[in-house]
Amino acid sequence: MGRILVVDDEKLIVKGIKFSLEQDGQKVDCAYDGEEALNLARNTEYDVVLLDVMLPVYDGFEVLGKIREFSSMPVIMLTAKGDDMDKILGLEYGADDYITKPFNILEVKARIKAIMRRSSNQNIIKTNNHVIAKGDLRIDTDARNVKIGDREINLTAKEFDLLELLITNPNKVYSREKLLNVVWGYEYPGDVRTVDVHIRRLREKIESNPSEPKYVFTKWGVGYYFKE
Repeated sequence: MGRILVVDDEKLIVKGIKFSLEQDGQKVDCAYDGEEALNLARNTEYDVVLLDVMLPVYDGFEVLGKIREFSSMPVIMLTAKGDDMDKILGLEYGADDYITKPFNILEVKARIKAIMRRSSNQNIIKTNNHVIAKGDLRIDTDARNVKIGDREINLTAKEFDLLELLITNPNKVYSREKLLNVVWGYEYPGDVRTVDVHIRRLREKIESNPSEPKYVFTKWGVGYYFKE
């Protein structure tokens, strides 16, 4: 079982989520504003952070942005129903998933379990070190870190998964739909804009000039690929 941080200023919602998750054996910490959430996240590496957008002190986007400065722990944003801009902004800031309010607690638990299952599979210890180099770019698929020269690049879990898939299959063009299915899973209810946002963020981190990439290319009308 994992450790989960639930962040929402509506205490009844937090209480309900906490109770339901603890029934499944999860350990749950709670925060009711952005500052409290950040303090907890700095001191504990959570398996999942469930983060509301509308918060006192710091809003959810500010909290997520600050978390991404020091950790790639998975974050699920809670957004207003039908507010696509909140979803897009969440992905821009590095969210791994989003759930719209009002939500079914069974959906929340299913999304959390899916993320924890993927994280568990990624953390299986491998027997051989596997480092892939392309120019100044080096990716260690065992340690799950990326370097440009001597500088370590802080990628989110999904950004790393995208890069790992593309770099281990050079010159193979993946459609946005295929990337969504492989990296996020068939059960993920989001759309292909999720892929576009993550590719853009990935380029901003690994490309010296994202508009003229050296690594991750676009095949117009088809999808994305890593150029060997």
